[in-house]
Amino acid sequence: MTPTPELDQHISQLEDRLSELKARQQRIEARKQALQIRRDRKAETRRKILIGGVVLDRIAAGQLSESELRAWLDPALSRSADRALFGLDKSADR
Repeated sequence: MTPTPELDQHISQLEDRLSELKARQQRIEARKQALQIRRDRKAETRRKILIGGVVLDRIAAGQLSESELRAWLDPALSRSADRALFGLDKSADR
């Protein structure tokens, strides 16, 4: 039995629709992933801000000395602009 042209056309239309739906699903998944990445980045930034606040509070309360903080920061910061924020000696950007 030979498929009719109408059946071939219907199959072709269904294949096209399937391709469209797959492409749509990929776009949706890409948006979900981008949204999750943004949420993760915001959460990471928030954690850093909170940690910084705790450290600054400890310094203000005398539980952590500024010299201890500088000892942590000195090897960790390489950009001149970052080092300048904390009054550390300028070093070449690594």
